[in-house]
Amino acid sequence: MIAKIESERISPSYLKTKAIFDTLESLERRNEVKAKAICHGRVVSIQADDSISKGVRVMRETGFSQLPVFNESHVVGGLTEKIILEKLVGAAKPDEVARQSVEKIMDEPFPIVGEETPLSMVSALLQYAPAVLVAKRGHVEGIITKADLLKVVGS
Repeated sequence: MIAKIESERISPSYLKTKAIFDTLESLERRNEVKAKAICHGRVVSIQADDSISKGVRVMRETGFSQLPVFNESHVVGGLTEKIILEKLVGAAKPDEVARQSVEKIMDEPFPIVGEETPLSMVSALLQYAPAVLVAKRGHVEGIITKADLLKVVGS
């Protein structure tokens, strides 16, 4: 079919052309790295009612610069070094800010994708978010950051 189209012996219908492109796209995606292959299975997080100072301590101890924020087992926000620094630097009394709960300064939740999400889509999301959570049946199973993408490129 493709040879006939290229030699201009036939002019394909829209449906035939779409079917060809859909098949080529599915073959390409089948070989692409999936989210579950690069995510960290251990998700370091914080609860919404924890203090900002606890968030800073967790970040310092783990070396992570962003944490998903949970309300029990539900993702409700994201906490990043950038948000914390913006609040502390502009505060008249930084120690009072540090005692506030995380939910007062947290950002929107990080995007959540399924385990089979292709790396190209995760990469696109990481252009707008500091991390992407990987879930299976609504339960967060892992996290991917920009540093994880660099590891994939470097290997």
